[in-house]
Amino acid sequence: MRTDDVINEIEKVVRGKRQVITMVVATLLAGGHVLLEDIPGVGKTTLAVALSRALGLDFSRVQFTPDVVPGDLLGFTYYDQKTGEFIFREGSIYTNLFLADEINRTSPKTQSALLEVMEERHATVEGRTRQLPDPFFVIATENPYGSSGTQKLPESQLDRFMTCMTMGYPDHASEVEVLMNDSHSRLDQVQPVFTAGEIADIRKQIENLHADPTLYDYIVALSEKTRTDERFSLGLSPRGSIALFKVSRALAYMSGRTFLAPEDIHAAWMNVAAHRVRLSPRGRATGLSCEEVLSEIIRSVPIPKIS
Repeated sequence: MRTDDVINEIEKVVRGKRQVITMVVATLLAGGHVLLEDIPGVGKTTLAVALSRALGLDFSRVQFTPDVVPGDLLGFTYYDQKTGEFIFREGSIYTNLFLADEINRTSPKTQSALLEVMEERHATVEGRTRQLPDPFFVIATENPYGSSGTQKLPESQLDRFMTCMTMGYPDHASEVEVLMNDSHSRLDQVQPVFTAGEIADIRKQIENLHADPTLYDYIVALSEKTRTDERFSLGLSPRGSIALFKVSRALAYMSGRTFLAPEDIHAAWMNVAAHRVRLSPRGRATGLSCEEVLSEIIRSVPIPKIS
């Protein structure tokens, strides 16, 4: 599979994180956006840059700070005194892959400016709607809530991210390799595997991938379980069910299969669901994390037999 070539190219600069890279690639091929939550310095930005190069996409990055305003992202109109005309200057989002670095350090107003863009793939500025390039993906990074200068993302914004994951520290051998071969100096070695047009073709193949009707029921049963479990005050939304289905299909495609299997749903479950649910006071009293409760749920729902 050529998707393996994409992962191999990214691994030139991001070592020991193949599972995370695979999930990020699957999310983008499924047409979704990715949220990477982790402490600074573990390679989130390097992963995003390497991904844009391996996929052959135009790339832009905004370092989010409290003084970033919506116009920086969406663009604005200004008066040119030389020509006597009003000219529109595009913001940073008019690209294929947009990196919102440390998104939870900016104001809620600026965060909200991304909502329409992420959901609709277009931006409305001063009453005029402008289409974004196709494909268009957002990779956002955030520092853990409670870090200096951060504020919590609202549920409405979190739900727009198809998957959320944590990179974590590299293992010993991978960190030694990073020290011996500086990742940033090797970004130029990452070669494009796809073109934007080829990505569109792959997304169509993923959409046409066969899914047994019992697997639709299985996904909805998992989502409903999060809504009825008293340990959660907020369960998986219908948008979350759709995200689970789409990412699972992309993982099936990347595995070289032409059909969806339960193991694809299991592989996508945690990264799709964990950032969408909230523990209730009863759930917090158990001492379990969201991930632990979600693990119990996926073990409790019977796996369907595919004919």
